Amino acid sequence: MAPLVELNHLKKYFKTPRGMVHAVDDVSMSIEKGQTMGVVGESGCGKTTLGRVLVHLEEATDGEMLFGGENMVDVRGEKLRAFRQRAQIIFQDPYSSLNPRYTVEQTIQEPLILSGRYKRKEIEQKTTELMNLVGIAQRLRLSYPHELDGGRRQRVGIARALALDPEFIVCDEPVSALDVSIQAQVLNLLQDLQEAKNLTYMFITHDLSVVRHISDHISVMYLGQLVETCESKELFLKPWHPYTKALLSAIPTTNIDKKMDRIILKGEITSPINPKPGCRFAARCIYAAEACKEPQQLREIEPNHFVSCCRVEEINELKA
Repeated sequence: MAPLVELNHLKKYFKTPRGMVHAVDDVSMSIEKGQTMGVVGESGCGKTTLGRVLVHLEEATDGEMLFGGENMVDVRGEKLRAFRQRAQIIFQDPYSSLNPRYTVEQTIQEPLILSGRYKRKEIEQKTTELMNLVGIAQRLRLSYPHELDGGRRQRVGIARALALDPEFIVCDEPVSALDVSIQAQVLNLLQDLQEAKNLTYMFITHDLSVVRHISDHISVMYLGQLVETCESKELFLKPWHPYTKALLSAIPTTNIDKKMDRIILKGEITSPINPKPGCRFAARCIYAAEACKEPQQLREIEPNHFVSCCRVEEINELKA
Protein backbone atom coordinates (compact mmCIF):
# COMPACT_ATOMS: atom_id res chain seq x y z
CA MET A 1 0.00 0.00 0.00
CA ALA A 2 1.35 3.44 -0.99
CA PRO A 3 2.05 5.82 1.92
CA LEU A 4 -0.30 8.78 2.45
CA VAL A 5 2.61 11.22 2.83
CA GLU A 6 5.96 10.79 1.10
CA LEU A 7 8.81 13.31 1.16
CA ASN A 8 11.65 13.09 -1.34
CA HIS A 9 14.74 15.27 -0.80
CA LEU A 10 12.63 18.08 0.68
CA LYS A 11 14.48 21.33 1.38
CA LYS A 12 13.63 24.63 3.00
CA TYR A 13 16.23 27.41 3.05
CA PHE A 14 15.89 30.91 4.50
CA LYS A 15 17.87 33.83 3.10
CA THR A 16 19.79 35.94 5.65
CA PRO A 17 22.44 38.67 5.28
CA ARG A 18 25.09 36.06 6.18
CA GLY A 19 23.89 33.40 3.75
CA MET A 20 21.28 30.67 3.41
CA VAL A 21 19.98 28.93 6.55
CA HIS A 22 19.49 25.24 5.74
CA ALA A 23 16.49 24.71 8.06
CA VAL A 24 15.33 21.52 6.31
CA ASP A 25 17.95 19.91 4.10
CA ASP A 26 17.34 16.87 1.91
CA VAL A 27 14.72 15.17 4.10
CA SER A 28 13.09 11.97 2.79
CA MET A 29 10.48 9.94 4.69
CA SER A 30 7.11 8.26 4.25
CA ILE A 31 4.09 8.01 6.56
CA GLU A 32 1.54 5.22 6.17
CA LYS A 33 -2.14 6.07 6.45
CA GLY A 34 -3.44 5.75 10.01
CA GLN A 35 0.04 5.81 11.55
CA THR A 36 2.11 8.34 13.49
CA MET A 37 5.58 9.49 12.52
CA GLY A 38 7.37 11.05 15.49
CA VAL A 39 10.01 13.69 14.69
CA VAL A 40 12.44 14.44 17.52
CA GLY A 41 15.54 16.54 18.04
CA GLU A 42 16.91 19.52 19.90
CA SER A 43 15.36 22.98 19.62
CA GLY A 44 16.41 24.55 16.33
CA CYS A 45 16.92 21.27 14.46
CA GLY A 46 14.23 22.13 11.89
CA LYS A 47 11.41 19.84 12.97
CA THR A 48 8.80 22.62 13.28
CA THR A 49 9.84 24.08 9.93
CA LEU A 50 9.41 20.63 8.39
CA GLY A 51 5.86 20.44 9.75
CA ARG A 52 5.01 23.93 8.53
CA VAL A 53 6.28 23.12 5.04
CA LEU A 54 4.07 20.02 4.97
CA VAL A 55 0.90 22.10 5.43
CA HIS A 56 2.12 25.00 3.23
CA LEU A 57 2.59 27.52 6.01
CA GLU A 58 6.10 27.71 4.57
CA GLU A 59 6.89 27.03 0.92
CA ALA A 60 9.49 24.37 0.12
CA THR A 61 12.72 25.43 -1.56
CA ASP A 62 13.15 22.15 -3.43
CA GLY A 63 12.13 18.49 -3.42
CA GLU A 64 8.88 16.54 -3.60
CA MET A 65 5.99 16.35 -1.15
CA LEU A 66 3.63 13.60 -2.26
CA PHE A 67 0.18 13.45 -0.69
CA GLY A 68 -1.83 10.47 -1.85
CA GLY A 69 0.66 10.08 -4.70
CA GLU A 70 0.28 13.67 -5.97
CA ASN A 71 3.10 16.22 -5.61
CA MET A 72 1.86 19.15 -3.50
CA VAL A 73 5.01 21.27 -3.45
CA ASP A 74 3.91 23.78 -6.10
CA VAL A 75 0.11 23.70 -5.71
CA ARG A 76 -1.66 27.05 -5.79
CA GLY A 77 -5.19 28.46 -5.87
CA GLU A 78 -8.08 26.01 -5.61
CA LYS A 79 -5.76 23.00 -5.43
CA LEU A 80 -4.01 24.48 -2.39
CA ARG A 81 -7.37 25.33 -0.81
CA ALA A 82 -8.52 21.73 -1.32
CA PHE A 83 -5.24 20.38 0.07
CA ARG A 84 -5.54 22.47 3.23
CA GLN A 85 -8.88 20.84 3.94
CA ARG A 86 -7.10 17.46 3.91
CA ALA A 87 -4.02 18.50 5.92
CA GLN A 88 -4.14 20.52 9.14
CA ILE A 89 -1.86 21.51 12.02
CA ILE A 90 -2.15 21.69 15.82
CA PHE A 91 0.17 24.39 17.15
CA GLN A 92 2.48 24.27 20.15
CA ASP A 93 1.11 27.22 22.13
CA PRO A 94 -2.66 26.91 22.55
CA TYR A 95 -2.91 30.54 23.68
CA SER A 96 -1.09 32.43 20.92
CA SER A 97 -2.56 30.17 18.19
CA LEU A 98 -6.14 31.17 19.06
CA ASN A 99 -7.69 34.52 18.14
CA PRO A 100 -8.26 36.29 21.50
CA ARG A 101 -11.34 38.04 20.08
CA TYR A 102 -13.04 34.81 19.01
CA THR A 103 -15.15 32.69 21.32
CA VAL A 104 -14.77 28.91 21.38
CA GLU A 105 -17.77 28.67 19.06
CA GLN A 106 -16.40 31.23 16.59
CA THR A 107 -12.95 29.60 16.51
CA ILE A 108 -14.35 26.18 15.63
CA GLN A 109 -16.85 27.60 13.14
CA GLU A 110 -14.37 29.76 11.20
CA PRO A 111 -12.96 26.96 8.96
CA LEU A 112 -16.48 25.60 8.44
CA ILE A 113 -17.70 29.00 7.23
CA LEU A 114 -14.65 29.68 5.04
CA SER A 115 -14.94 26.30 3.33
CA GLY A 116 -18.36 27.22 1.97
CA ARG A 117 -19.45 23.59 2.30
CA TYR A 118 -21.98 23.98 5.10
CA LYS A 119 -25.26 25.79 5.77
CA ARG A 120 -25.80 27.68 9.02
CA LYS A 121 -27.77 24.86 10.67
CA GLU A 122 -25.10 22.31 9.66
CA ILE A 123 -22.38 24.57 11.09
CA GLU A 124 -24.17 24.79 14.44
CA GLN A 125 -24.65 21.02 14.52
CA LYS A 126 -21.05 20.27 13.55
CA THR A 127 -19.75 22.71 16.17
CA THR A 128 -21.67 20.84 18.86
CA GLU A 129 -20.35 17.49 17.56
CA LEU A 130 -16.74 18.72 17.52
CA MET A 131 -16.96 20.12 21.05
CA ASN A 132 -18.34 16.82 22.31
CA LEU A 133 -15.70 14.91 20.37
CA VAL A 134 -12.75 16.70 21.99
CA GLY A 135 -14.32 16.99 25.45
CA ILE A 136 -15.27 20.68 25.67
CA ALA A 137 -18.42 21.37 27.70
CA GLN A 138 -21.22 23.12 25.77
CA ARG A 139 -21.42 25.77 28.51
CA LEU A 140 -18.05 27.09 27.23
CA ARG A 141 -19.32 27.93 23.71
CA LEU A 142 -19.21 31.69 24.36
CA SER A 143 -15.96 31.67 26.40
CA TYR A 144 -12.83 33.44 25.16
CA PRO A 145 -9.31 31.89 25.18
CA HIS A 146 -8.21 33.89 28.25
CA GLU A 147 -11.08 32.36 30.22
CA LEU A 148 -9.90 28.78 29.59
CA ASP A 149 -7.03 26.76 31.03
CA GLY A 150 -4.25 25.41 28.79
CA GLY A 151 -5.79 21.99 28.34
CA ARG A 152 -9.16 23.37 27.21
CA ARG A 153 -7.46 25.86 24.88
CA GLN A 154 -5.56 23.03 23.23
CA ARG A 155 -8.79 21.05 22.86
CA VAL A 156 -10.26 24.03 21.02
CA GLY A 157 -7.22 23.99 18.72
CA ILE A 158 -7.72 20.28 18.10
CA ALA A 159 -11.42 20.79 17.35
CA ARG A 160 -10.53 23.53 14.86
CA ALA A 161 -8.00 21.25 13.16
CA LEU A 162 -10.63 18.49 12.88
CA ALA A 163 -13.39 20.77 11.58
CA LEU A 164 -12.98 19.92 7.88
CA ASP A 165 -12.37 16.20 8.43
CA PRO A 166 -8.66 16.13 7.42
CA GLU A 167 -6.73 12.95 6.68
CA PHE A 168 -3.37 14.23 7.93
CA ILE A 169 -2.50 16.40 10.94
CA VAL A 170 0.86 17.87 11.94
CA CYS A 171 1.02 17.93 15.75
CA ASP A 172 3.68 20.55 16.52
CA GLU A 173 4.64 19.88 20.15
CA PRO A 174 0.94 19.96 21.12
CA VAL A 175 1.51 19.09 24.80
CA SER A 176 4.82 20.82 25.63
CA ALA A 177 3.08 23.94 27.02
CA LEU A 178 0.73 21.91 29.25
CA ASP A 179 0.97 20.52 32.79
CA VAL A 180 2.02 16.87 32.97
CA SER A 181 -1.42 15.61 34.06
CA ILE A 182 -3.08 17.54 31.21
CA GLN A 183 -0.46 16.25 28.75
CA ALA A 184 -1.62 12.68 29.33
CA GLN A 185 -5.26 13.64 28.73
CA VAL A 186 -4.46 15.40 25.43
CA LEU A 187 -2.22 12.55 24.24
CA ASN A 188 -4.95 10.01 24.97
CA LEU A 189 -7.46 12.23 23.14
CA LEU A 190 -5.20 12.38 20.06
CA GLN A 191 -4.85 8.59 20.06
CA ASP A 192 -8.61 8.07 20.45
CA LEU A 193 -9.28 10.47 17.56
CA GLN A 194 -6.72 8.71 15.39
CA GLU A 195 -8.36 5.35 16.00
CA ALA A 196 -11.89 6.68 15.46
CA LYS A 197 -11.13 8.66 12.29
CA ASN A 198 -8.14 6.75 10.88
CA LEU A 199 -6.02 9.91 11.06
CA THR A 200 -2.38 10.12 10.05
CA TYR A 201 -0.08 12.19 12.28
CA MET A 202 3.34 13.75 12.16
CA PHE A 203 4.08 14.26 15.86
CA ILE A 204 6.83 16.81 16.49
CA THR A 205 8.39 16.93 19.95
CA HIS A 206 11.62 17.11 21.92
CA ASP A 207 10.22 14.85 24.63
CA LEU A 208 11.31 11.27 23.92
CA SER A 209 9.00 9.82 26.55
CA VAL A 210 6.01 11.38 24.80
CA VAL A 211 7.07 10.30 21.31
CA ARG A 212 7.63 6.75 22.51
CA HIS A 213 4.07 6.63 23.83
CA ILE A 214 2.33 7.86 20.67
CA SER A 215 4.50 7.05 17.61
CA ASP A 216 4.67 4.05 15.29
CA HIS A 217 7.90 5.28 13.67
CA ILE A 218 10.43 7.88 14.80
CA SER A 219 12.77 10.10 12.79
CA VAL A 220 15.63 11.86 14.59
CA MET A 221 16.64 15.27 13.18
CA TYR A 222 19.87 17.17 13.64
CA LEU A 223 20.43 20.60 12.06
CA GLY A 224 17.90 20.09 9.28
CA GLN A 225 18.79 16.51 8.38
CA LEU A 226 17.53 13.08 9.40
CA VAL A 227 20.22 11.06 11.16
CA GLU A 228 18.15 7.99 12.08
CA THR A 229 14.67 6.64 11.32
CA CYS A 230 12.99 3.36 12.25
CA GLU A 231 10.09 1.85 14.20
CA SER A 232 9.54 3.38 17.62
CA LYS A 233 10.28 0.21 19.61
CA GLU A 234 13.41 -0.46 17.58
CA LEU A 235 14.83 3.02 18.26
CA PHE A 236 14.63 2.58 22.02
CA LEU A 237 15.88 -1.01 21.97
CA LYS A 238 18.79 -0.50 19.57
CA PRO A 239 19.79 3.07 18.69
CA TRP A 240 22.69 3.26 16.25
CA HIS A 241 23.56 6.91 15.67
CA PRO A 242 25.75 8.63 18.34
CA TYR A 243 23.33 11.58 18.50
CA THR A 244 20.33 9.30 19.06
CA LYS A 245 22.20 7.55 21.87
CA ALA A 246 22.94 10.91 23.51
CA LEU A 247 19.27 11.91 23.32
CA LEU A 248 18.11 8.62 24.83
CA SER A 249 20.65 8.87 27.64
CA ALA A 250 19.03 12.14 28.74
CA ILE A 251 15.63 10.57 29.47
CA PRO A 252 14.92 10.82 33.23
CA THR A 253 14.24 7.63 35.18
CA THR A 254 12.26 6.97 38.35
CA ASN A 255 14.54 4.06 39.29
CA ILE A 256 16.80 5.50 42.00
CA ASP A 257 18.93 2.32 42.03
CA LYS A 258 19.78 2.58 38.34
CA LYS A 259 22.93 4.51 37.58
CA MET A 260 22.37 7.12 34.87
CA ASP A 261 24.84 6.62 32.03
CA ARG A 262 24.49 10.03 30.45
CA ILE A 263 26.33 10.98 27.29
CA ILE A 264 27.40 14.62 27.61
CA LEU A 265 27.82 16.28 24.22
CA LYS A 266 30.71 18.73 23.97
CA GLY A 267 31.92 21.07 21.26
CA GLU A 268 30.29 23.81 19.20
CA ILE A 269 27.09 23.28 17.25
CA THR A 270 27.72 23.61 13.51
CA SER A 271 26.19 26.75 11.99
CA PRO A 272 23.12 26.05 9.83
CA ILE A 273 24.16 28.95 7.56
CA ASN A 274 25.82 27.55 4.43
CA PRO A 275 27.02 24.38 6.23
CA LYS A 276 29.95 22.49 4.74
CA PRO A 277 29.41 19.04 3.22
CA GLY A 278 29.77 16.22 5.69
CA CYS A 279 28.27 15.14 8.99
CA ARG A 280 26.85 18.13 10.87
CA PHE A 281 27.13 16.26 14.16
CA ALA A 282 30.87 15.62 13.71
CA ALA A 283 31.91 18.69 15.75
CA ARG A 284 30.23 17.16 18.84
CA CYS A 285 30.89 13.48 18.12
CA ILE A 286 33.68 11.63 19.94
CA TYR A 287 33.89 9.15 17.04
CA ALA A 288 34.41 11.78 14.32
CA ALA A 289 37.07 10.93 11.73
CA GLU A 290 38.31 12.20 8.37
CA ALA A 291 35.59 10.22 6.56
CA CYS A 292 32.92 12.26 8.37
CA LYS A 293 33.86 15.30 6.26
CA GLU A 294 32.25 13.58 3.27
CA PRO A 295 28.47 13.95 2.63
CA GLN A 296 26.47 11.44 4.67
CA GLN A 297 23.44 9.48 3.43
CA LEU A 298 20.76 7.48 5.23
CA ARG A 299 21.64 3.79 4.87
CA GLU A 300 19.60 0.73 5.78
CA ILE A 301 21.64 -0.81 8.59
CA GLU A 302 18.95 -3.32 9.52
CA PRO A 303 15.53 -4.00 7.94
CA ASN A 304 13.60 -0.67 7.96
CA HIS A 305 16.25 0.93 10.18
CA PHE A 306 18.10 3.77 8.44
CA VAL A 307 21.11 5.66 9.83
CA SER A 308 23.16 8.53 8.43
CA CYS A 309 26.68 7.77 9.69
CA CYS A 310 29.64 6.39 7.72
CA ARG A 311 31.21 4.85 10.86
CA VAL A 312 28.06 3.42 12.44
CA GLU A 313 29.01 -0.27 12.11
CA GLU A 314 32.53 0.39 13.42
CA ILE A 315 31.25 2.46 16.39
CA ASN A 316 28.72 -0.15 17.46
CA GLU A 317 31.30 -2.95 17.19
CA LEU A 318 33.58 -0.94 19.48
CA LYS A 319 30.74 -0.47 21.98
CA ALA A 320 29.89 -4.18 21.87
